[in-house]
Formats: sequence, C-alpha cells, structure tokens
Amino acid sequence: MSVASPSNSAKQRSLILDRFAPYRIVALGHAISGRLSQVYSNENITIPEWRVLAVISQADSLAARDVVGRTPMDKMTVSRAVASLEAKDLVSRAPDQHDRRVNMLSLSAAGRALFDRIAALALQFEDELLAALSPRELAAFETALLKLEARAKAVG
Repeated sequence: MSVASPSNSAKQRSLILDRFAPYRIVALGHAISGRLSQVYSNENITIPEWRVLAVISQADSLAARDVVGRTPMDKMTVSRAVASLEAKDLVSRAPDQHDRRVNMLSLSAAGRALFDRIAALALQFEDELLAALSPRELAAFETALLKLEARAKAVG
C-alpha cells in the first residue's frame, strides 16, 4: 500500500493530539463505550460480549466471521466473547445446513432476554447522550457520521 504525500495544508500544521479528529473520535468512542458498560455492569457481561449479542440479535443465526465483519473487533476477541457467551448459555452454536465447516450462532432464550434488558438500557443511555444536541444538530451529526464512515473506507 502506498502512502500519499502530505498535502500543503498538512505540511503547514502541527499535530496536536487533543485537536486531531481521528484521536478525538476514538477517545469519544472509548468514553461512551465505557460509560455504557457501566449501565449494564450488573449483568455480568463484557463490552465484547455485549457487541456480539447485539450483532447476533439482528439475525436468526449468524456465522462468527459475519460477527467479525459487523463489529470493530478482531477475530480473536470475537472468538473469546462467543466462547464466554456459550459457557454462560447465552449463545448456541450449530453447524450451517449448507456448509458443515461453518458454525452458526444464535441467541438462546436466556441470551434474548439478556439482550432485551440491556438494549432497553442502551437506548435510554443513547437518548440521554444525544439530548445534548438540538434536533438540527442531531441531524447534522448523523449526516457527518455517514460521510466520515464512507470517507474512512475510501482514504488511505
């Protein structure tokens, strides 16, 4: 992969970490994720486990590789979270009907109940967080997020 040469604008600026947009976005994400995990801390579930539950909840069943593709987590983190969720009887694994080499993951009844409890808390947390923005700011924020997500996939 080739690295582009810095633009004139980039050459004329100094990198100040607390003003560097990529750093601020990651730091904000970590802060929000940490605060959200406090909301469901009494449920005996980690942040990676919650993310896996949330992804699996969106489908009847899902391959672990698809969970990796839908989260910002690496294969090993997802694998550990799935193993832990299985041990807690929150997720079940079954061979794919079309490809026996692939295991499909689905929520157990206990996993669905846990997801539903935490999802209600997570949505309340989101409402409280986004209450800092006016409706106009929220719309602009959503638009900016979509643009940045698309651009992040395109640059570099």
